Amino acid sequence: METVTVERFIAAPVQDVFGWLTTTTHYEASPLVLRCRLARRGAGAAYGVGAVRRHLWLTGWFEEHITRYEPPYLTEYVVVRSLPPARHELGRMTFTEADGGTHVRWSTRAEIRVPFLGAGPARRLTRLIARPLIIRAFGSILDAAAAALTR
Repeated sequence: METVTVERFIAAPVQDVFGWLTTTTHYEASPLVLRCRLARRGAGAAYGVGAVRRHLWLTGWFEEHITRYEPPYLTEYVVVRSLPPARHELGRMTFTEADGGTHVRWSTRAEIRVPFLGAGPARRLTRLIARPLIIRAFGSILDAAAAALTR
């Protein structure tokens, strides 16, 4: 498994940043995201615990389930299905109030699934291919949030 973390400072209030980044249809503002849909509403909030999100990015297709939702400071999810196939343990976004804005930390722990290659080659493929793609995609989404929230 590979852990990938991308961080940004966004010059906007924590409530606004949390709201923008947990409403994943906003991700379509990134050139790397083709479509994001809320397939099932969560308990207590559209993108709350139990919500199901479906994303089509240039890097693949993902179905995510929200497992933790604590506005405006934390949300967690797990990818339950994806193309290309992957094992996914945890996705987490944390939002920390900072002087003049919000510090966002987006982490994920995943690995490309390649059954016929075994664990070692799968880890290497994840590190060489998936890791840079995830960093670029997350960074692009965070940049889109900053652009939308600091106009």
